[in-house]
Amino acid sequence: MSEKFSFQAEIQKVLDLMIHSVYSNKEVFLRELVANASDAIDKRKYVALSKTDLAANNNEYFIQIIPDTNARTLKIIDNGIGMTKEEVIENIGTIAKSGTKQFVEMARQLKENPELIGQFGVGFYSTFMVADKVQVVTKPATGEAASLWESTGDGTYTITAADKSDVGTEITLHLKPAEKNEEDELEEFSEEYTLKKIIQKYSDFIPHPIQLLTTKYEYDKDGKVIPGKTKQEFETANSQKALWTRQPSEVSKEEYTE
Repeated sequence: MSEKFSFQAEIQKVLDLMIHSVYSNKEVFLRELVANASDAIDKRKYVALSKTDLAANNNEYFIQIIPDTNARTLKIIDNGIGMTKEEVIENIGTIAKSGTKQFVEMARQLKENPELIGQFGVGFYSTFMVADKVQVVTKPATGEAASLWESTGDGTYTITAADKSDVGTEITLHLKPAEKNEEDELEEFSEEYTLKKIIQKYSDFIPHPIQLLTTKYEYDKDGKVIPGKTKQEFETANSQKALWTRQPSEVSKEEYTE
């Protein structure tokens, strides 16, 4: 059974800013979701230092990105610490410093520079710049039941008990139709090339592998795709290592220039 909640007034203001944003660099939403996923993994690894049974299988941690051009969806999955139902409400439905001068200043700055959203700890809401529906399924490492959070950004959200066996969080973005944003090509955010470019631009140094689901094709001698010979596999899209920590001989001229 679903429970319906209303966003805190301050959160709704942030949502309105994001939904009606004319900001052209909407790709920052992926940077924010990947950063959140990375933080969740770091928290699980930290907790597992003292509670080894909470560690991931074989201590393997990952962030997966699964685009679906036909369904116009984008999934971001991690096997981090996950959230309880109470943590979902606390982390997504409210802002800790609500009703303060800091929030007024935050709203003003976000209106002028939406790309700063991550600095205020509310980067999750940038998803509503590109999606008209967002679903979050999460299961905490501490053993509590999984929850499904869902919202269309209309001022409310629902939470429902979910069936999820693996610890971590899966976010599904239902991308806005192109006609809602004539100046934007939102469908690009479900295309492999665009996603890989965004990952390398903003998240290349994330210390956990970002696995992008890609489609591999086989071609005949005339260069045509062979039907039934396509396959999908995950490809690590980030280097996981800051440029300045690598040997100069490992860095290409293009990487250095960028």
